[in-house]
Amino acid sequence: MKANNSKLKAITLLVVCSLFSLSVSVQAASHSDAPLIKQDPQANITDVYAFIGTKYNDTNTKVLNVIVHVHPFSEPGDGIMYERFSDDALYSIHIANPTTGATVLRYDFRFSDINPLTTPGLKNQNTILSYGLGTEAGPIGSVGDNRQNYTQTYSVTRVVGSSSAAIGTGLSTPPPNVGIRTTPAYNDTTTGKAISGATTATELDSYTQQTVHQLSSGEVVFAGPREDGFYADTPGIFDLLHSRILDNNGNLSDGLGQDGSGVDGFKGFNVLAFAIQIPVSALTSFQYTAPFADLANPLPAVGTANGVGVYASVSRQRITLRRTNGEPVNSGPFIQVNRMGNPLFNEVLVALKDKDNYNRTSPTDDSSKFTTYAMNPEVASLINFVFGTSLVTSGRSDLNAVYIPDVIRVDTTTPAVRLAGQAGFSRFGFAGGDTTTDSGGRIKSGGWPNGRRLGDDVVDIALTAVASGPSYSSVVVVGDNVAANDQVYNQVFPYSATPHSGTNVDLRQSP
Repeated sequence: MKANNSKLKAITLLVVCSLFSLSVSVQAASHSDAPLIKQDPQANITDVYAFIGTKYNDTNTKVLNVIVHVHPFSEPGDGIMYERFSDDALYSIHIANPTTGATVLRYDFRFSDINPLTTPGLKNQNTILSYGLGTEAGPIGSVGDNRQNYTQTYSVTRVVGSSSAAIGTGLSTPPPNVGIRTTPAYNDTTTGKAISGATTATELDSYTQQTVHQLSSGEVVFAGPREDGFYADTPGIFDLLHSRILDNNGNLSDGLGQDGSGVDGFKGFNVLAFAIQIPVSALTSFQYTAPFADLANPLPAVGTANGVGVYASVSRQRITLRRTNGEPVNSGPFIQVNRMGNPLFNEVLVALKDKDNYNRTSPTDDSSKFTTYAMNPEVASLINFVFGTSLVTSGRSDLNAVYIPDVIRVDTTTPAVRLAGQAGFSRFGFAGGDTTTDSGGRIKSGGWPNGRRLGDDVVDIALTAVASGPSYSSVVVVGDNVAANDQVYNQVFPYSATPHSGTNVDLRQSP
């Protein structure tokens, strides 16, 4: 999969330049995807990850991991309140038919009051401190102790068709990483920086260990603050090709040989995460056809797969009544306000007129409402219009097969895939030699678009596909010169990295 270097660098320039020619505001992967959800950060999904692994405490049990990040650009030091899940939102993980997008299984997460005045949610209402002072003062030793004044809890409901059952209630979330004096278990005692990169459950910080919940129904869940695991130099791209996305020789970097001089625009930020491990044995498997699913054949290597689709959504009740003498009152059915499956679709491909509409609809509507954006990617048209190139702008069945319906397709017959930090992992998936084999002996990518792992370089993978497809007779690798996340990921559930410390990360730079 080698390309002529001069051609590669030229096309890379065209692709990167074309991105800031777009009339949309792009903050990949899904950090600022549509006008309405931009105004509702607590409901704004930034990333969805879904991949095959093993249970956090039993390597003999194969599971589907789904991790959802919400609330982009969460400042670690944003006291006094810090970030909390909305108590009036419905956060959902959907297991779907990968061909139709129809939900076959859903897990709903509901969170407790963000402003309780009594225990157990709040121990002391006569202080400004949510953390470090409850009925006694000092560092938090364990989740919910007397020094953790505020503790948010949640419930999980399993929904199949019209039937629903609560499978977890009163589940605790860990505190935010306030800093080494208040939440010491997160941080290194010398540097004060968050410690991450656990390879076993016992290596996780004690707050996270205490809030990984094994449910009697077989699932494992977690919810709480985490580090934002997405990485890309979007600020440099949109500053008219800032020089920092060039390599040391003054040339644009290629995706496989970046020198890392780009700046991660998401560096130092946290998110809120909710996650689940579902035993694969409990899932219904669907046969589907996908690109890059039989890599023994020439690209796009269309082949058969067996597994599920995954996406996430956030909903709010139809009516909110604001009162002058109390908290708002919510009523009516839940209305979806945000959804996400694959990275980059609504952000980079869907036009402004349909961005809010996408967030309101279901993947079952994608083939009738949004196929045109996958089949006719505007980004390729802009490149050709501005620079006179001849990238294919229509009939992009390769992109359509990835994005329509917009669910992450996961072949559930493969063994556990490699994780970032493990030998053989590549952020480029199969393009970097990181593959896996399904039950039929077909070779598939270890990462996106066969599932999505933390650490998959979805920006480089997606832009490479736009520049190379649909024939892939010449693979043109496109990169943004950011080669890694700023924090190492954990290699055990909940996988997302330890949240940054509020007193150790300085996101305020001098003028």
